[in-house]
Amino acid sequence: MTEKLNSSNLRQNPRNVNELVNELTLFDDDLMSRVFDKNIKATELLLRIILGKKVKVISVTGQNEMKNHQVGGRNITLDVDAMDENGEEIDIEVQGNSEGAHVRRARYHSSMVDSRMLKEGQAFRELKDSYVIFIYKHDKFRKGLPLYHVERYVGETSEQFRDGSHIIYVNGNYKGNDEIGQLMQDFREKNPECMHYTELAESVKHFKEKEGGREEMSEIVERYINERVEERVEERVKECVEERVKECVEERVKERVEKEKTISVQNLMNNMKWTLDQALDALGIKGKERTLITQQLQK
Repeated sequence: MTEKLNSSNLRQNPRNVNELVNELTLFDDDLMSRVFDKNIKATELLLRIILGKKVKVISVTGQNEMKNHQVGGRNITLDVDAMDENGEEIDIEVQGNSEGAHVRRARYHSSMVDSRMLKEGQAFRELKDSYVIFIYKHDKFRKGLPLYHVERYVGETSEQFRDGSHIIYVNGNYKGNDEIGQLMQDFREKNPECMHYTELAESVKHFKEKEGGREEMSEIVERYINERVEERVEERVKECVEERVKECVEERVKERVEKEKTISVQNLMNNMKWTLDQALDALGIKGKERTLITQQLQK
């Protein structure tokens, strides 16, 4: 059974909280969302490089939860939620592993972002453009390109649909010497002193080295570890319960079968006037089962 990690034994573990904070990169959404939260300069830098145009950001929020107002609907939390001066919505997500990487996630995020952009009575033509940007730690489509733009097209004419919905996948493993390559190097970099862009380095340094920021990240990492450990403990408890239930069911079934066979042997002895051995032989009962039934009938 997995040992439960808590604040005390985390300090005894070689990979303690401080070391884990040192290992964080911008591909960890907890760090990334805090680096970009209310950081307009860093957000404008990232969008200029990825979108290939200058974007004036008027607001940016990290870890912004969007609720689905459908009863039982799934909510989402945007790693970075930004808006530009034209009212266009921009969702920026980092993805460090394959979990949650299905392409339909991008569709869902896009629909959730769109759902809050029109007020009651507004015409559909007033719907602003929206951008969902997924920055993957690896090359999602394995083509070696830095960016993958997903747009809608009319199937019969191959013309762009131009509905204002934009989905962009960024190859976090791209290592070119251009701006996007340097940006992805910064996302992979643990040491802010080695980053190319000061807009990112200064904020990363605050959360990894400065008093206040470092403490905040340490608390987040420790809380995350404890939550994961609790989940694993709960999973193990559930497995143990399921195993015990299965064992109990198997024991009850076995007891029922033995009881029915014992009754059958007794009936043969009473109705056919057979001896115990004759009845057991007739039913093909051997070994330990034969011994148990014999003991039951001879009590």
